Amino acid sequence: MARRIVASIVVAFALGGAAYAEGGQDAGKAGQDASAAGPVSVEMWLSKAVSEAADPPADWVVYKVAKEKFNIDLKVSWLPSTLNDQDVKLNTAAAANQLPDFFQVNREVWVKLVKAGLIGKTDTMLPLMPTRTKQFMSEPIEKTVVSYKGSLYGLPVPGAMPRTEGLVIRADWLAKLGLKAPTNLDELMAVAKAFTEKDPDGNGKNDTYGLGGYVEPTTPQLGLGPRFDWIFGAYGAAGTWDLSASGFGLNVRKPGYPEGLAYMNSLVTSGVVDPDWPNIKKDEFRARWKQGRFGIMWEQFAALASASNYAPFDKNFPNGEWVAFNPPKGPTGLSANGVDVANFRIYTVSARAEKDGKLASIAKLLEWMSTEGYYTVGWGTEGVNYVKDANGVPTAAGIEKANHYSSAPVTQARTLVFYNSPVEIAARYPYFKTANGRTLGPIQYWEAFKKTAYTPCWGAGLLDPPANAADFTRFYNENVIKFAIGAAPITGWNDFLAGLDKLGAKDWEASSKAKLDDLGMLQ
Repeated sequence: MARRIVASIVVAFALGGAAYAEGGQDAGKAGQDASAAGPVSVEMWLSKAVSEAADPPADWVVYKVAKEKFNIDLKVSWLPSTLNDQDVKLNTAAAANQLPDFFQVNREVWVKLVKAGLIGKTDTMLPLMPTRTKQFMSEPIEKTVVSYKGSLYGLPVPGAMPRTEGLVIRADWLAKLGLKAPTNLDELMAVAKAFTEKDPDGNGKNDTYGLGGYVEPTTPQLGLGPRFDWIFGAYGAAGTWDLSASGFGLNVRKPGYPEGLAYMNSLVTSGVVDPDWPNIKKDEFRARWKQGRFGIMWEQFAALASASNYAPFDKNFPNGEWVAFNPPKGPTGLSANGVDVANFRIYTVSARAEKDGKLASIAKLLEWMSTEGYYTVGWGTEGVNYVKDANGVPTAAGIEKANHYSSAPVTQARTLVFYNSPVEIAARYPYFKTANGRTLGPIQYWEAFKKTAYTPCWGAGLLDPPANAADFTRFYNENVIKFAIGAAPITGWNDFLAGLDKLGAKDWEASSKAKLDDLGMLQ
């Protein structure tokens, strides 16, 4: 029912939006500051950082700064906590030509609003907020997600931290055996064999393997899932999709995909992979690396190196050390740790706000939030909601629980200013001392992972599942595992592809390409 309601609303503003846009899209510029003529009313619709938290009080310092420093009468309202309810609220406002001046919007709704002429251009806001622009729009993808026909119609904010997972290897095992981290697939096989056969932990037992992992398919990474996607990255076939305009389609159609499976099978048949990998789950996988079962794995940075997660490994192996390394190169020099699925929130301005000359005021307020007001918006009032440690990182040490910055009403707009800065990461994932006195923290691994290669897969999260998702994904995943373990010969690959086509693979590819083309997300 909710989908039918949204569809009706979209039709309504599509019919009425164009007439409004004729006077709105190019009538106002960010440089035309309405505050020069008197107080500017600015209404913002935002999402709370913690949905159950209370609203900021009437005397919130942000309201005061907006009024006194920028001559803005600021009103902040909060969007519903669920994405579907947010879409309904925005579509309803759009149909009535009552969108707020500044608001958060999901990208699929954003596209419809832009096409209806109800979103203002944000290009001219950027020079008025240079620090914020550098923080949030320094990468090409960050402009791509808010671009339409050569103009910007939004301001992106990162969602989940990107590239938080990657390959790591036991540096202490490498040192004991006189080896170096592998740089290509042949070298990786050699190191994995040494870790399996040459007693790298020195306990005199035949109880180690080169690699460990488990199967965890996701829609962007079907088949073996992300833990082994670096293998397919070495053959130019990481992830479920090739989202390029020229080569769009399922990666299983590329020659590199069965070649990657053949390499995986060679690891399995050589006995260098923990043999339980097809059957164990995440918790057992993590218990095993903490017990010293294998020496190469693909792991999430905080699951590896937050103090509580690292403690069991540290207790068992005080001189043990995991280090990040680049994904190995394949036969043609390709490599990728996996796929990079862009995850952004979009904030934008209404065409009405642009027409009324409010964009300069909004831009200046946002720049203040990202500079002088960064700690105020993100953490609240120092001494009340947070304190800074010796390194200047906000903590809640000694703060009353009711005032803790994580749930305080005055920090609920923090997603508007947070951009995964070093201080934000340090606040969430502090450093600690290991048993042998090393300083360790998740951020070290994240910084290393970010520097490695990933395959861009920026629109994958926007795609709908296939029509018969359960049957399709079951057939896909089960057969890929069979090829990997040798239960099915790779000579049967074409039969596998034919089976996918019978389950609607070509229809899924066609509808997915059409959707990304409409959303402007073909790469």
